[in-house]
Amino acid sequence: MILIIDDDSAIRSSLSFMLKRAKYDVQAVPGPKEAIEIVRSVAPQLILMDMNFTLSTSGEEGLTLLKQVKVFRPDVPVILMTAWGSIQLAVQGMQAGAFDFITKPWNNVALMQRIETALELTSQDKKAAVPVEDNDGFNRSHIIGKSKALMDVLATIKRIARTNASVLITGESGTGKELIAEAVHLNSSRSKKPFVKVNLGGISHTLFESEMFGHKKGAFTDATADRVGRFELADKGTIFLDEIGDLDLSCQVKLLRVLQEQTFEVLGDSRPRKVDIRVVSATNADLRQMVQEHTFREDLFYRINLITVHLPALRERREDIPLLVRHFADKQCESNGLPKVEFTSEAMDYLSRLPYPGNIRELKNLVERTLLVSGKEILTADDFKSQYQHPIEQKMTTNRQGMTLEEIEKQTILQTLEKYNNNMSQVAIALGISRAALYRRLEKYNIQVND
Repeated sequence: MILIIDDDSAIRSSLSFMLKRAKYDVQAVPGPKEAIEIVRSVAPQLILMDMNFTLSTSGEEGLTLLKQVKVFRPDVPVILMTAWGSIQLAVQGMQAGAFDFITKPWNNVALMQRIETALELTSQDKKAAVPVEDNDGFNRSHIIGKSKALMDVLATIKRIARTNASVLITGESGTGKELIAEAVHLNSSRSKKPFVKVNLGGISHTLFESEMFGHKKGAFTDATADRVGRFELADKGTIFLDEIGDLDLSCQVKLLRVLQEQTFEVLGDSRPRKVDIRVVSATNADLRQMVQEHTFREDLFYRINLITVHLPALRERREDIPLLVRHFADKQCESNGLPKVEFTSEAMDYLSRLPYPGNIRELKNLVERTLLVSGKEILTADDFKSQYQHPIEQKMTTNRQGMTLEEIEKQTILQTLEKYNNNMSQVAIALGISRAALYRRLEKYNIQVND
């Protein structure tokens, strides 16, 4: 049963009619008192709730009701309904535990999508995380690795891919966020439709509307022909908004309107156009911190991160490095018509110990560069050392945001071992510790060294 709570009888009737046509069982009540009576005795599948009632227009009554509902039915998803001008009220509701929000007047298609997404995700949450197997039909989209950290990510993708939930992918630069976004698309019901990639960091605020929404010929000085925007290109499919943390504040509100209402206007054409898209975003920035600093809109943050997927850094999944090395080498050999190369055990050990502040992208570049420059069929540790761009001096203090002290210490030891070619005396002197203390730390971090 879906419970509708709204003091406007016309809205209750409209929503009830729409949901009953979609074969849902519906109950509709005018206010908090009646709602609590139902919630006490019955667990609805979902609640659609207005934020303002007859006693008040501040939204406080709605927030109080939401908190009461969450006490009695913490697992029931609640979708809030509010006017566009009161969207900050919906953000407060999200902070209080609401699943999603929609503005009045709503788009019926967008509302039904959010209802279906909420019900699907709630149903999935009741099931254990499903392991990802190579033969279970899950499309990994060239994602290489079998570490637990990666498998946890893929299990989440498998669970949520078939829904229309918006997904925010976070992680350091070079961790493979685009591949994860593609995996979301390929394993969804939209897989046969377009997957449109947009690097928001590369679009200036002056061109944002033209790039995203399109323009008609003559809409502005340089508009010499009609242009189809990215949202229209992605219709019925998935749009991937990369580097969303780089988006200018003035553009954030324009993006929010499209995501909220699923409509947009082409520059030079006042007719609103509907669009049916699934939104996947990615960033290496800390959006929560940006919200606190008022450089990223809080309402947009809640709209894009219904599901958050955090990608581990390569240093957190070192067991995947040999598989990645093999994959990158095979691809490079195939594309250049070269014979298959092999790696000595020392070479693989060397590659497995590097710090990789640039993550998978850095490993890929190192493997490909070494393979092409050496021209050898068996690559040694010395081959990779000669091509490795040493990070000690330049990068010792970078890419450490979010790392623990132990992770920083381990990375520093690995970098220093490389710099002094595993000479324990020199490494100990450089680190300012005794050889005995160095060996204790090597044992602590399970660092294998060939003297």
